[in-house]
Amino acid sequence: MYNEKKRSAWMKMLLNVSGLAMFFGIWELIVDIGLVSEKKLVAPSAVFMTFIDKLTNVVPDGNTIIAHTLTSLQLVLIGFLLSCLIGVPLGLLMGFFKPAEYFFTPIFEIVRPIPPLAWIPIVIVALGIGIEAEAFIIFVAAFVPCVINSYTGIQATNKTLLDVAKTAGATNAQLFFKVGIPSALPMVFTGIKVSFGSAWATLVAAEMIASTVGLGFMIQQGRNAVRPDIVILGMSVIGLIGAALTGLLSILEKKALPWRDLK
Repeated sequence: MYNEKKRSAWMKMLLNVSGLAMFFGIWELIVDIGLVSEKKLVAPSAVFMTFIDKLTNVVPDGNTIIAHTLTSLQLVLIGFLLSCLIGVPLGLLMGFFKPAEYFFTPIFEIVRPIPPLAWIPIVIVALGIGIEAEAFIIFVAAFVPCVINSYTGIQATNKTLLDVAKTAGATNAQLFFKVGIPSALPMVFTGIKVSFGSAWATLVAAEMIASTVGLGFMIQQGRNAVRPDIVILGMSVIGLIGAALTGLLSILEKKALPWRDLK
């Protein structure tokens, strides 16, 4: 059994590396043989050289890649964590307690279809320009998946488990905390990961609110300066950090839900 798992892990790693190597190899080849002009799409090797240069060079956007990355990471984490702290409990309450569902659902259903970008004008008026306004835009984008998945997860609680707990004399609070929430955790973690992806996806739009630093701002400046290498570098850093942190969330999920690996 151990050897089989080890072999499976090595095979997974080999396929992952092979897929990445093929992707970047084809990309490099397309640019090298001239199928696409370097003015429109630069090769991965050129993007890597730009990354090395941007470690110390502040041209054309006024900051190094490290400063841009740290600012964007702070911004995303603020909006994302707020969405989890508010969205997950709200979804759980709405899914388990009917009065909470009746009270919050009309408000949520009105807010849910509004695109995060539509909030920008009113956010500027209400919060001004700065990290608070930008974090709010990211919060709005990340909030909805947290609520929906938490709501769906606790609604899917096995009725037999609830009936057994009631027979044993469990109160509503005990049913919620000891049966409902544990049952909902897989869907809650799924919502958190979707929420995190939404937060990163909204980053560029959030940093359009009069930012002077951040990966979104760097991408905008790269576009203005007709520097596709800067644009692709910013996109690549967002993708790599997003993938790394999503991987960390998956590890946390396995630690929090060890029984899932037993299935």
